[in-house]
Amino acid sequence: MDMTLQILVGVACAFLSGLGLMSMFAPKKMLANFAVEPVGPAGLSSIRSVFGGLFLACVALLVFGLVAGQAQTFVAVAIIMGAVALGRIVGILFDGIDKAVVPPLIVELVIAGILIAAFVRLGAA
Repeated sequence: MDMTLQILVGVACAFLSGLGLMSMFAPKKMLANFAVEPVGPAGLSSIRSVFGGLFLACVALLVFGLVAGQAQTFVAVAIIMGAVALGRIVGILFDGIDKAVVPPLIVELVIAGILIAAFVRLGAA
Protein backbone atom coordinates (compact mmCIF):
# COMPACT_ATOMS: atom_id res chain seq x y z
CA MET A 1 0.00 0.00 0.00
CA ASP A 2 2.82 2.41 0.84
CA MET A 3 4.47 1.87 -2.55
CA THR A 4 1.13 2.32 -4.32
CA LEU A 5 0.58 5.66 -2.58
CA GLN A 6 4.11 6.78 -3.41
CA ILE A 7 3.50 5.88 -7.05
CA LEU A 8 0.21 7.81 -7.04
CA VAL A 9 1.96 10.84 -5.56
CA GLY A 10 4.55 10.45 -8.34
CA VAL A 11 1.76 10.35 -10.93
CA ALA A 12 0.34 13.56 -9.43
CA CYS A 13 3.84 15.07 -9.72
CA ALA A 14 4.06 14.11 -13.38
CA PHE A 15 0.60 15.50 -14.14
CA LEU A 16 1.25 18.78 -12.32
CA SER A 17 4.72 19.02 -13.90
CA GLY A 18 3.20 18.77 -17.34
CA LEU A 19 0.66 21.49 -16.57
CA GLY A 20 3.27 23.68 -14.92
CA LEU A 21 5.93 23.39 -17.59
CA MET A 22 3.45 23.87 -20.41
CA SER A 23 1.92 26.88 -18.66
CA MET A 24 5.30 28.44 -18.02
CA PHE A 25 7.04 27.76 -21.33
CA ALA A 26 4.16 27.39 -23.83
CA PRO A 27 1.29 29.39 -22.33
CA LYS A 28 -0.54 29.78 -25.64
CA LYS A 29 -0.98 26.00 -25.79
CA MET A 30 -2.73 26.12 -22.40
CA LEU A 31 -5.35 28.74 -23.27
CA ALA A 32 -8.02 26.20 -24.20
CA ASN A 33 -7.25 24.11 -21.09
CA PHE A 34 -7.82 27.10 -18.82
CA ALA A 35 -10.57 28.70 -20.92
CA VAL A 36 -8.89 32.08 -20.62
CA GLU A 37 -7.90 34.75 -23.10
CA PRO A 38 -4.77 36.67 -22.10
CA VAL A 39 -4.48 40.36 -22.88
CA GLY A 40 -1.05 40.91 -24.39
CA PRO A 41 2.27 40.10 -22.74
CA ALA A 42 0.87 40.87 -19.28
CA GLY A 43 -1.82 38.22 -19.74
CA LEU A 44 0.70 35.63 -20.94
CA SER A 45 2.91 36.53 -18.01
CA SER A 46 0.00 35.84 -15.67
CA ILE A 47 -0.50 32.38 -17.17
CA ARG A 48 3.22 31.66 -16.86
CA SER A 49 3.46 32.94 -13.30
CA VAL A 50 0.15 32.14 -11.66
CA PHE A 51 -0.72 28.85 -13.34
CA GLY A 52 2.81 27.66 -14.12
CA GLY A 53 4.18 28.82 -10.80
CA LEU A 54 1.34 27.30 -8.81
CA PHE A 55 1.68 23.90 -10.43
CA LEU A 56 5.48 23.83 -10.26
CA ALA A 57 5.49 24.90 -6.61
CA CYS A 58 3.12 22.01 -5.89
CA VAL A 59 5.52 19.65 -7.68
CA ALA A 60 8.45 20.97 -5.64
CA LEU A 61 6.55 20.33 -2.41
CA LEU A 62 5.57 16.82 -3.48
CA VAL A 63 9.08 15.90 -4.63
CA PHE A 64 10.54 17.24 -1.39
CA GLY A 65 8.01 15.21 0.58
CA LEU A 66 8.82 12.04 -1.32
CA VAL A 67 12.61 12.45 -1.21
CA ALA A 68 12.90 13.71 2.37
CA GLY A 69 10.13 11.52 3.77
CA GLN A 70 8.21 14.61 4.86
CA ALA A 71 4.64 13.59 4.07
CA GLN A 72 3.22 16.76 5.64
CA THR A 73 4.11 18.56 2.40
CA PHE A 74 1.38 16.42 0.80
CA VAL A 75 -1.14 18.19 3.02
CA ALA A 76 -0.01 21.58 1.76
CA VAL A 77 -0.57 20.54 -1.85
CA ALA A 78 -3.88 18.87 -0.93
CA ILE A 79 -5.01 22.18 0.58
CA ILE A 80 -4.03 24.02 -2.61
CA MET A 81 -5.85 21.47 -4.80
CA GLY A 82 -8.85 21.67 -2.45
CA ALA A 83 -8.90 25.46 -2.72
CA VAL A 84 -8.77 25.24 -6.51
CA ALA A 85 -11.64 22.72 -6.44
CA LEU A 86 -13.57 25.00 -4.08
CA GLY A 87 -13.14 27.83 -6.57
CA ARG A 88 -14.66 25.63 -9.26
CA ILE A 89 -17.57 24.74 -6.99
CA VAL A 90 -18.17 28.41 -6.20
CA GLY A 91 -18.09 29.07 -9.94
CA ILE A 92 -20.69 26.36 -10.52
CA LEU A 93 -22.93 27.85 -7.82
CA PHE A 94 -22.61 31.45 -9.01
CA ASP A 95 -22.10 31.05 -12.75
CA GLY A 96 -23.81 27.76 -13.56
CA ILE A 97 -22.37 24.44 -14.52
CA ASP A 98 -20.43 23.85 -17.70
CA LYS A 99 -19.51 20.29 -18.57
CA ALA A 100 -15.93 21.43 -19.25
CA VAL A 101 -15.53 22.24 -15.53
CA VAL A 102 -16.37 18.74 -14.28
CA PRO A 103 -13.27 16.74 -15.42
CA PRO A 104 -10.70 19.13 -13.88
CA LEU A 105 -12.81 19.35 -10.71
CA ILE A 106 -12.76 15.58 -10.41
CA VAL A 107 -8.99 15.46 -11.05
CA GLU A 108 -8.36 18.12 -8.39
CA LEU A 109 -10.48 16.29 -5.84
CA VAL A 110 -8.83 12.95 -6.66
CA ILE A 111 -5.35 14.45 -6.32
CA ALA A 112 -6.31 16.03 -2.98
CA GLY A 113 -7.74 12.70 -1.79
CA ILE A 114 -4.64 10.75 -2.82
CA LEU A 115 -2.40 13.24 -1.06
CA ILE A 116 -4.43 13.13 2.16
CA ALA A 117 -4.41 9.31 2.04
CA ALA A 118 -0.65 9.35 1.43
CA PHE A 119 -0.13 11.69 4.36
CA VAL A 120 -2.24 9.57 6.69
CA ARG A 121 -0.50 6.35 5.66
CA LEU A 122 3.05 7.52 5.02
CA GLY A 123 3.17 10.31 7.59
CA ALA A 124 2.55 7.82 10.37
CA ALA A 125 5.46 5.62 9.20
